[in-house]
Amino acid sequence: MLPLSVVVGNEVYREEVDITSEEFFEKVRTMENLPTSSQPTTGEIVTLFEQLAKDYDAVISVHLSSKISGTYQNVAGAASMVEGIKVFPYDSGISCMAQGYFALEGARMAKHGATVEEILTAFDEMQKTLRAYFMVDDLNHLVRGGRLSNGAAILGSMLKIKPILHFEDKEIVVFEKIRSSKKALKRIEGMLVEDSEKGYPIVATIIHANAEEEALKWKKHLEKTLPTVRFELSYFGPVIGTHLGEGALGMAWIEDRNRSHPY
Repeated sequence: MLPLSVVVGNEVYREEVDITSEEFFEKVRTMENLPTSSQPTTGEIVTLFEQLAKDYDAVISVHLSSKISGTYQNVAGAASMVEGIKVFPYDSGISCMAQGYFALEGARMAKHGATVEEILTAFDEMQKTLRAYFMVDDLNHLVRGGRLSNGAAILGSMLKIKPILHFEDKEIVVFEKIRSSKKALKRIEGMLVEDSEKGYPIVATIIHANAEEEALKWKKHLEKTLPTVRFELSYFGPVIGTHLGEGALGMAWIEDRNRSHPY
Protein backbone atom coordinates (compact mmCIF):
# COMPACT_ATOMS: atom_id res chain seq x y z
CA MET A 1 0.00 0.00 0.00
CA LEU A 2 1.18 3.50 -0.86
CA PRO A 3 -1.00 5.93 1.09
CA LEU A 4 -2.35 9.28 -0.01
CA SER A 5 -2.02 12.09 2.51
CA VAL A 6 -4.22 14.68 4.18
CA VAL A 7 -2.96 18.16 5.00
CA VAL A 8 -4.43 19.34 8.29
CA GLY A 9 -3.29 22.87 9.06
CA ASN A 10 0.47 22.79 8.57
CA GLU A 11 0.78 19.05 9.18
CA VAL A 12 0.84 16.30 6.53
CA TYR A 13 -0.46 12.88 7.57
CA ARG A 14 -0.24 9.68 5.54
CA GLU A 15 -3.60 7.92 5.61
CA GLU A 16 -3.65 4.79 7.78
CA VAL A 17 0.03 5.36 8.68
CA ASP A 18 0.24 8.65 10.57
CA ILE A 19 -3.43 9.17 11.37
CA THR A 20 -6.55 7.06 11.86
CA SER A 21 -10.00 7.95 10.60
CA GLU A 22 -11.20 8.70 14.15
CA GLU A 23 -8.21 10.98 14.87
CA PHE A 24 -8.76 12.80 11.60
CA PHE A 25 -12.42 13.65 12.22
CA GLU A 26 -11.58 14.71 15.77
CA LYS A 27 -9.08 17.25 14.42
CA VAL A 28 -11.39 18.51 11.68
CA ARG A 29 -14.16 19.41 14.16
CA THR A 30 -12.05 22.22 15.61
CA MET A 31 -10.70 23.57 12.29
CA GLU A 32 -11.86 26.71 10.52
CA ASN A 33 -10.52 25.64 7.12
CA LEU A 34 -11.16 22.25 5.57
CA PRO A 35 -8.15 19.96 5.17
CA THR A 36 -6.83 19.09 1.73
CA SER A 37 -5.47 15.87 0.28
CA SER A 38 -2.35 15.03 -1.71
CA GLN A 39 -1.11 12.06 -3.69
CA PRO A 40 2.19 10.20 -3.32
CA THR A 41 5.21 11.77 -5.01
CA THR A 42 6.80 10.24 -8.09
CA GLY A 43 9.85 9.43 -5.95
CA GLU A 44 7.79 7.45 -3.45
CA ILE A 45 6.12 5.50 -6.27
CA VAL A 46 9.43 4.68 -7.97
CA THR A 47 11.00 3.60 -4.68
CA LEU A 48 8.14 1.21 -3.96
CA PHE A 49 8.29 -0.37 -7.42
CA GLU A 50 12.07 -0.75 -7.17
CA GLN A 51 11.62 -2.61 -3.89
CA LEU A 52 8.96 -4.85 -5.43
CA ALA A 53 11.22 -5.55 -8.42
CA LYS A 54 13.56 -7.47 -6.10
CA ASP A 55 10.97 -10.22 -5.63
CA TYR A 56 8.37 -9.82 -8.40
CA ASP A 57 8.28 -9.49 -12.18
CA ALA A 58 4.94 -7.66 -12.42
CA VAL A 59 2.68 -5.50 -10.28
CA ILE A 60 -0.97 -4.55 -10.72
CA SER A 61 -1.66 -1.33 -8.85
CA VAL A 62 -5.30 -0.53 -8.12
CA HIS A 63 -6.18 3.17 -7.92
CA LEU A 64 -9.10 5.34 -6.99
CA SER A 65 -10.90 7.05 -9.84
CA SER A 66 -8.66 9.07 -12.14
CA LYS A 67 -11.36 11.77 -12.28
CA ILE A 68 -11.02 12.59 -8.56
CA SER A 69 -7.28 12.01 -8.10
CA GLY A 70 -4.18 12.24 -10.27
CA THR A 71 -2.61 9.19 -8.59
CA TYR A 72 -3.41 6.81 -11.45
CA GLN A 73 -1.77 9.09 -14.05
CA ASN A 74 1.21 9.70 -11.76
CA VAL A 75 1.79 5.96 -11.32
CA ALA A 76 1.43 5.33 -15.05
CA GLY A 77 4.15 7.93 -15.65
CA ALA A 78 6.42 6.62 -12.90
CA ALA A 79 6.13 3.03 -14.18
CA SER A 80 8.36 3.84 -17.17
CA MET A 81 11.16 4.91 -14.81
CA VAL A 82 11.51 1.50 -13.18
CA GLU A 83 13.49 -1.39 -14.64
CA GLY A 84 13.06 -5.09 -13.95
CA ILE A 85 9.32 -5.07 -13.28
CA LYS A 86 6.25 -4.53 -15.45
CA VAL A 87 3.67 -2.19 -13.93
CA PHE A 88 -0.03 -2.42 -14.76
CA PRO A 89 -1.91 0.51 -13.18
CA TYR A 90 -5.66 -0.08 -12.97
CA ASP A 91 -8.16 2.78 -12.76
CA SER A 92 -10.99 1.39 -10.60
CA GLY A 93 -13.18 4.36 -11.50
CA ILE A 94 -14.35 4.50 -7.89
CA SER A 95 -12.92 4.67 -4.33
CA CYS A 96 -12.82 3.18 -0.82
CA MET A 97 -14.00 -0.40 -0.32
CA ALA A 98 -15.57 -0.47 -3.78
CA GLN A 99 -12.00 0.01 -5.04
CA GLY A 100 -10.85 -2.55 -2.48
CA TYR A 101 -12.90 -5.30 -4.13
CA PHE A 102 -10.44 -5.24 -7.03
CA ALA A 103 -7.35 -5.38 -4.82
CA LEU A 104 -8.73 -8.31 -2.81
CA GLU A 105 -9.81 -10.27 -5.89
CA GLY A 106 -6.50 -9.58 -7.63
CA ALA A 107 -4.60 -10.87 -4.59
CA ARG A 108 -6.81 -13.97 -4.39
CA MET A 109 -6.29 -14.76 -8.07
CA ALA A 110 -2.54 -14.13 -7.95
CA LYS A 111 -2.25 -16.46 -4.96
CA HIS A 112 -3.80 -19.21 -7.07
CA GLY A 113 -1.49 -18.65 -10.04
CA ALA A 114 -3.55 -16.37 -12.29
CA THR A 115 -1.72 -14.31 -14.90
CA VAL A 116 -1.80 -10.52 -15.13
CA GLU A 117 -4.06 -10.77 -18.18
CA GLU A 118 -6.50 -13.08 -16.36
CA ILE A 119 -6.68 -10.72 -13.39
CA LEU A 120 -7.27 -7.63 -15.53
CA THR A 121 -9.96 -9.49 -17.48
CA ALA A 122 -11.63 -10.39 -14.19
CA PHE A 123 -11.50 -6.71 -13.14
CA ASP A 124 -13.40 -5.71 -16.28
CA GLU A 125 -16.01 -8.40 -15.55
CA MET A 126 -16.34 -7.14 -11.98
CA GLN A 127 -17.17 -3.65 -13.21
CA LYS A 128 -20.43 -5.01 -14.67
CA THR A 129 -21.91 -5.86 -11.25
CA LEU A 130 -20.27 -3.12 -9.16
CA ARG A 131 -22.62 -0.58 -7.57
CA ALA A 132 -21.94 2.12 -4.98
CA TYR A 133 -24.24 4.79 -3.56
CA PHE A 134 -23.71 7.18 -0.67
CA MET A 135 -25.11 10.28 0.99
CA VAL A 136 -23.41 13.10 2.87
CA ASP A 137 -24.50 15.48 5.63
CA ASP A 138 -22.99 18.52 3.94
CA LEU A 139 -22.49 18.86 0.18
CA ASN A 140 -20.20 21.87 0.65
CA HIS A 141 -17.22 19.60 1.37
CA LEU A 142 -17.52 18.05 -2.09
CA VAL A 143 -18.08 21.38 -3.80
CA ARG A 144 -15.14 23.15 -2.14
CA GLY A 145 -12.91 20.21 -2.97
CA GLY A 146 -13.97 20.41 -6.62
CA ARG A 147 -15.61 16.99 -6.58
CA LEU A 148 -19.23 18.01 -7.25
CA SER A 149 -20.92 20.75 -9.28
CA ASN A 150 -21.86 23.92 -7.40
CA GLY A 151 -25.44 23.88 -8.64
CA ALA A 152 -26.16 20.59 -6.93
CA ALA A 153 -24.98 21.98 -3.58
CA ILE A 154 -27.11 25.11 -3.86
CA LEU A 155 -30.15 23.00 -4.72
CA GLY A 156 -29.46 20.70 -1.80
CA SER A 157 -29.26 23.51 0.74
CA MET A 158 -32.40 25.17 -0.61
CA LEU A 159 -34.65 22.14 -0.64
CA LYS A 160 -33.23 20.41 2.45
CA ILE A 161 -32.77 17.25 0.40
CA LYS A 162 -30.53 14.25 1.03
CA PRO A 163 -29.15 13.51 -2.43
CA ILE A 164 -27.91 10.03 -3.18
CA LEU A 165 -24.52 10.29 -4.88
CA HIS A 166 -22.67 7.77 -7.04
CA PHE A 167 -19.85 7.48 -9.54
CA GLU A 168 -20.75 7.95 -13.19
CA ASP A 169 -17.99 7.84 -15.80
CA LYS A 170 -15.53 7.97 -12.87
CA GLU A 171 -16.98 11.22 -11.50
CA ILE A 172 -19.13 11.86 -8.40
CA VAL A 173 -22.59 13.02 -9.47
CA VAL A 174 -26.04 13.27 -7.92
CA PHE A 175 -27.92 10.05 -8.63
CA GLU A 176 -31.26 11.00 -7.10
CA LYS A 177 -32.68 13.70 -4.80
CA ILE A 178 -34.38 12.31 -1.69
CA ARG A 179 -36.16 14.25 1.06
CA SER A 180 -34.72 12.46 4.11
CA SER A 181 -31.87 10.20 5.20
CA LYS A 182 -34.31 7.41 6.04
CA LYS A 183 -35.82 7.48 2.55
CA ALA A 184 -32.37 7.67 0.96
CA LEU A 185 -31.20 4.54 2.76
CA LYS A 186 -34.45 2.80 1.81
CA ARG A 187 -33.86 3.69 -1.85
CA ILE A 188 -30.32 2.27 -1.76
CA GLU A 189 -31.63 -0.86 -0.08
CA GLY A 190 -34.24 -1.23 -2.82
CA MET A 191 -31.55 -1.20 -5.52
CA LEU A 192 -29.60 -3.87 -3.64
CA VAL A 193 -32.76 -6.01 -3.43
CA GLU A 194 -33.17 -5.73 -7.22
CA ASP A 195 -29.61 -6.90 -7.85
CA SER A 196 -29.93 -9.73 -5.30
CA GLU A 197 -32.63 -11.24 -7.52
CA LYS A 198 -30.40 -11.45 -10.61
CA GLY A 199 -29.09 -14.93 -9.86
CA TYR A 200 -25.51 -14.36 -8.70
CA PRO A 201 -24.18 -14.15 -5.12
CA ILE A 202 -23.49 -10.67 -3.76
CA VAL A 203 -21.16 -9.18 -1.18
CA ALA A 204 -22.20 -5.74 0.09
CA THR A 205 -20.16 -3.32 2.20
CA ILE A 206 -21.63 -0.56 4.33
CA ILE A 207 -19.19 2.35 4.48
CA HIS A 208 -19.32 5.20 7.01
CA ALA A 209 -17.46 8.38 7.93
CA ASN A 210 -17.08 8.09 11.69
CA ALA A 211 -20.72 6.96 12.00
CA GLU A 212 -20.18 3.35 13.04
CA GLU A 213 -23.27 3.09 15.24
CA GLU A 214 -25.59 4.08 12.41
CA ALA A 215 -23.72 1.83 9.97
CA LEU A 216 -24.00 -1.19 12.28
CA LYS A 217 -27.70 -0.53 12.76
CA TRP A 218 -28.23 -0.48 9.00
CA LYS A 219 -26.11 -3.62 8.56
CA LYS A 220 -28.13 -5.50 11.17
CA HIS A 221 -31.38 -4.55 9.43
CA LEU A 222 -30.07 -5.55 6.00
CA GLU A 223 -28.79 -8.92 7.22
CA LYS A 224 -32.30 -9.79 8.36
CA THR A 225 -33.89 -8.51 5.14
CA LEU A 226 -31.39 -10.08 2.73
CA PRO A 227 -29.96 -13.28 4.27
CA THR A 228 -28.44 -14.40 0.93
CA VAL A 229 -26.18 -11.33 0.73
CA ARG A 230 -22.83 -11.34 2.55
CA PHE A 231 -22.47 -8.03 4.41
CA GLU A 232 -19.27 -6.32 5.52
CA LEU A 233 -18.46 -3.07 7.32
CA SER A 234 -15.90 -0.51 6.21
CA TYR A 235 -15.25 3.22 6.55
CA PHE A 236 -14.29 6.33 4.62
CA GLY A 237 -10.70 7.15 5.49
CA PRO A 238 -9.25 10.65 5.99
CA VAL A 239 -8.60 11.38 2.29
CA ILE A 240 -12.13 10.61 1.08
CA GLY A 241 -13.50 11.86 4.42
CA THR A 242 -12.00 15.26 3.59
CA HIS A 243 -14.43 15.55 0.69
CA LEU A 244 -17.46 13.77 2.12
CA GLY A 245 -17.40 15.10 5.67
CA GLU A 246 -18.22 13.35 8.94
CA GLY A 247 -21.46 11.37 9.04
CA ALA A 248 -21.43 10.24 5.40
CA LEU A 249 -22.94 6.81 4.86
CA GLY A 250 -23.04 4.56 1.83
CA MET A 251 -23.03 1.05 0.48
CA ALA A 252 -21.16 -0.73 -2.29
CA TRP A 253 -21.88 -4.19 -3.64
CA ILE A 254 -20.63 -6.56 -6.29
CA GLU A 255 -20.81 -10.18 -7.40
CA ASP A 256 -19.26 -12.30 -4.61
CA ARG A 257 -16.54 -14.07 -6.58
CA ASN A 258 -15.49 -15.96 -3.45
CA ARG A 259 -18.73 -17.90 -3.91
CA SER A 260 -19.23 -17.75 -7.69
CA HIS A 261 -15.58 -18.44 -8.64
CA PRO A 262 -14.22 -20.62 -5.79
CA TYR A 263 -10.78 -22.23 -6.05
